Amino acid sequence: MSRTCIHPSILNADFANLQRELGRITTADAVHVDVMDNHFVPNLTIGLPVVKSLRAATELPLDVHLMIEDPDTWAPQYAEMGCESVTFHAEAAKAPIRLARELRAQGARSAMALKPATPVEPYLDMLGELDMLLLMTVEPGFGGQSFLDLILPKIRRARAAIDDLGGEIALQVDGGISAETITRAAEAGADTFVAGSAVYSAADPEAAIAELRTLAG
Repeated sequence: MSRTCIHPSILNADFANLQRELGRITTADAVHVDVMDNHFVPNLTIGLPVVKSLRAATELPLDVHLMIEDPDTWAPQYAEMGCESVTFHAEAAKAPIRLARELRAQGARSAMALKPATPVEPYLDMLGELDMLLLMTVEPGFGGQSFLDLILPKIRRARAAIDDLGGEIALQVDGGISAETITRAAEAGADTFVAGSAVYSAADPEAAIAELRTLAG
């Protein structure tokens, strides 16, 4: 399995002071950036201009999660601007294999996300086109939701398929990750964890990152 990675989500940060908020998570493995369009999910956050500013404001890798319609058009633009990892949703992509290859061609890690109700099995044959698979452990669109334990068997199935390929693909979980839930997700096979309120609601975000990494490891 890959090493444990903690990706704090700025969805729970102070949007009026994002540069300062980035400075509170310098020990993170990457910054998770949720891009929502109020169409694919019922929320609206940020887009290319703000992500471009984030790219200039931090040396941490940007892990961009596109919860948008038409990622086939938009996702490559995030890769072009230097985002290290770009995640599109399988439910929204018209040509996921072509898109995954285009992201890699742009120099980004190619990642695909699945909503809680989307089965992983139809996509196992394309794992070799991905650098990361994201399994949502809440319904996408809002922060602060409770972790869905019913996703644990899905994580185990994905972990087994990744291991069969040699284990070079990261397995990320996003939603409700906290000190109370991260161990269950890690035991099921996840190795990359998106944590929003568990980090940014803590008095010391760096200490929260360290605790999560220890619990998952």
